[in-house]
Amino acid sequence: MKYFYTTLCILLCFTSCSSVKKSTSSILSGNYDTAINTSIQKLRKNPTKKNRESHILLLEEAFAKAVQRDSDRITYLQKEANPTSIEEIYQLYKTLNRRQESIKPLLPLRLQEQARDAVFEIKNYDNDLITSKRKLTDLLYNQVVTDLAAANAKVDYRRVHNDLEYLDDLTPNHKDVRQLLEEAHFKGTDYIEVALYNDSDILLPRRLQDDLLDFSTYDLNDFWKVYHSTAQQGITYDYVMDVSLREINISPERFREREVQKEKSIKDGTEYLTDEDGDYVLDEDGEKIEVDKMITVRCTYYEVLQTKAVNIIGQVRYTSQSTNQVIESFPLASEFVFEHYFATYDGDKRALDNDLLRYTRNREVPFPSNEQMVYDVGEDLKQRLKSIIVNSNL
Repeated sequence: MKYFYTTLCILLCFTSCSSVKKSTSSILSGNYDTAINTSIQKLRKNPTKKNRESHILLLEEAFAKAVQRDSDRITYLQKEANPTSIEEIYQLYKTLNRRQESIKPLLPLRLQEQARDAVFEIKNYDNDLITSKRKLTDLLYNQVVTDLAAANAKVDYRRVHNDLEYLDDLTPNHKDVRQLLEEAHFKGTDYIEVALYNDSDILLPRRLQDDLLDFSTYDLNDFWKVYHSTAQQGITYDYVMDVSLREINISPERFREREVQKEKSIKDGTEYLTDEDGDYVLDEDGEKIEVDKMITVRCTYYEVLQTKAVNIIGQVRYTSQSTNQVIESFPLASEFVFEHYFATYDGDKRALDNDLLRYTRNREVPFPSNEQMVYDVGEDLKQRLKSIIVNSNL
């Protein structure tokens, strides 16, 4: 135990010294905020630590140098008066304010050996933040309005939309930014008209057709793509997605039968153990030895499998409205199989295993209609269609 505590103390001392060296190295290399964060973490974790004053001194030095560096940079940028520097000035003021806010909860920090409190020059940056934020907001607004007016391609509108989102986060509800966001989104979105064709000889159930064209149920999460099954006024469609169902194949209703002979040795009560002469075998207390009575049971198992299947084969094609050219084509295939087992038996059902016995509780059921079979394949068809939509390169 003494060895354990000695080792623990050495490790703690090494870790403490290591953090001091790390902060010192960060200061020497100009990474002041790294040194500040390291010292703050150590002081918060253990405010009574032996090397506490070393961390305080490092924090004091790193803070002063970081503030001086950022303040000098702001002064230079303000003298330069380049409009493109407004955002950097705003971010510097945010950094200055954030840095001192992280230190405030620790204050005052007493240096016992020097009989003084550590010095941190705390300033109120509210006016500077408000002023620089207003200038940045005006700059960004004027720029996005200009860019929006000059945009002529989807990618341009999407880029403007990103800038508008940044502006709206910076200054919510500024002027008509929300309306401009809607305009940029509308003009940057790819609109795709969907057409469903049934070229097979089987009538497609109306509810399946409605389900396939209800894109609100596809859980598509693409901000820049909108699918419409019915063309809407005021929208110029960029692409047409043709979903062509070429074949709908429905198999006949089939019964597949099998017969299985089962035999099993099972316990059927108990009996007294006898020897070769027919005499009872006794235990050491003179009592008759009782053993399980085993019998062989037999059963004939008759199983019937009802099956009916449907498969749909088709194709999905994307056509560009501007060039009237097919730009992508995907095969579409889906299948649904109806299966139902039922069984009867002749003999002792105890000879049947559980996986067979469960089917003896079933009875023959009506086969689903062709329309129901086609509808049942719809859910899988929707998932395959969704996969095509998600993986398209539009």
